[in-house]
Amino acid sequence: MLFKNTKAFAQECDAQDPLHKYKSEFIFPKVNNQDVIYFTGNSLGLQPKRTKAYVDEIMDDWANLAVEGHFYAQKPWWDYHERFAEPLSKIVGALPSEVTVMNTLTVNLHLLLVSFYRPTKTRYKILCEEKAFPSDQYMLQSQAAFHGYAPDDAIVEIKRREGEHNLRLEDILAKIEELGDALALVMIGGVNYYTGQVFDLQAITAAGHQVGAIVGWDLAHAAGNVTLELHDWNVDFAAWCSYKYMNSGPGNASGVFVHQKHHDTDLPRFAGWWGHNKERRFKMEPNFDPIVGADGWQISNLPVLSLAPYLASVEMFAEVGMEALIQKRSVLTAYLEFVLQEIDKEVASSFEIITPTNPAERGCQLSVFLHGEGRRLFDYLMQNGVVVDWREPNVIRLAPVPFYCSFEDVYQFGQVLKKGINQKTSN
Repeated sequence: MLFKNTKAFAQECDAQDPLHKYKSEFIFPKVNNQDVIYFTGNSLGLQPKRTKAYVDEIMDDWANLAVEGHFYAQKPWWDYHERFAEPLSKIVGALPSEVTVMNTLTVNLHLLLVSFYRPTKTRYKILCEEKAFPSDQYMLQSQAAFHGYAPDDAIVEIKRREGEHNLRLEDILAKIEELGDALALVMIGGVNYYTGQVFDLQAITAAGHQVGAIVGWDLAHAAGNVTLELHDWNVDFAAWCSYKYMNSGPGNASGVFVHQKHHDTDLPRFAGWWGHNKERRFKMEPNFDPIVGADGWQISNLPVLSLAPYLASVEMFAEVGMEALIQKRSVLTAYLEFVLQEIDKEVASSFEIITPTNPAERGCQLSVFLHGEGRRLFDYLMQNGVVVDWREPNVIRLAPVPFYCSFEDVYQFGQVLKKGINQKTSN
C-alpha cells in the first residue's frame, strides 16, 4: 500500500476497514473531554463495553442463587472455565483440551516448571533471552535456586551482538546447540517486552527438542497479537496473561497451554481439587486423579468474577478471528512506522525504531528511541491525549491495537508528536 501522511488518507483507510466498527465497542479514557489515542494495549487493554454485562450476570446470579450458582447460574460457575477452551485454542493455535485458564501469569509459570523443569546433575541449564521481562528473570532465578543450583551457573542468557538491538535467530540456535546435553529448559518470551521483537517459536522449539530439552514460552506480549500454532509447533508448554491484547482487566487470569503429548504422562505437578477428575470431584476422594488435558493442572476453583471480563473478550476474538486482526495489525503498524519516518524528516530530533523491520518479527508494538528527546516529550504526549508507554532511558513503546485503534489515530499521533517536538525547539 502506498501510504500518505494526511488526514484524508487515514480516514479513507478507516472507511474501508471492516474492523473499524469495533472501536465503538470499547471505553476510552478522556483528556480535555476528548477520547484519548490509546497506544498502550501492550501493557493494559481497554475495557470492552460488553464486559459489564458479563460481570453483572455473575453478580445477579450470586445475589439470587448464592451457592446454587455453582450449578444453576446462567453460566454455571463450576464449569465456567470450559467456555474458554474453544475460543482460546483458536487464538493460540491449540487443541481445546490443551488450554485452560487459572491463576496469574508468573504463578502459572512456576506451576508449569514443577512439571517441566526437572534438572539432573548433568542437565540443568536454562536458556533465556537477555533483558527478559524481570518477572521471568526472578522466576527462573528462584527455580534454579530451589533445585539447588546457583542461578548464575544454571541460567544462560542469549546476548545481543554489539551495537544491535535485537537477538539473531542464528545466535539462539547456536547457543542451544552449544549447550547440548546440559540444556534442560528453553524458556523465552515469545515477544520481547522492550523491543517488540517476535521470536521464531517454531525454529527455536525444534532446536531445543533436537538436543533433548523442554521448550516453554511466556506469551504475555504474543497471545492475541501474533500468529501462534502451539500444537503444530510442538511447544511443550506456555502461559500468557490476559490483560494486554486480550483486554480482560488489570492483573486478570492467565491462560495456560500444555501440549497433548504430555496429557497422559506421569509428570509431577502441584495438585488441587479443581484439577481432579471432574465427574468424581465432589466425592471428596483421598487420592488425586487428574483430568486429562490442561485442566488437570488447575488447583483451586476459579474466580468467576475475574473470568467474566476475560470471557467477554475472547468471545469478541471469536467473532473477528485472529486472521483478520493480524491482517489489520500488520497494515496499521506499517502505517505507524511510515508516519514516524515522515515526522522524522520534519523535525530536529531523530527517531530510531528498534523493533525489527521484518513484519514476521514484530506484532503491534514499535519501540522507538527518541534521540535528542527525553521524558518531557512523553509527558507532552500524555497531557495532550496520546497514551503511550515510557521505558528508560528514552524509549517510547507504541502499540496500535487493531481492535480499537484507527488509521486516523496514527495520523493524529504524528501531528501531536511533531507539535510536541517543535514546541521545545521554539522555546
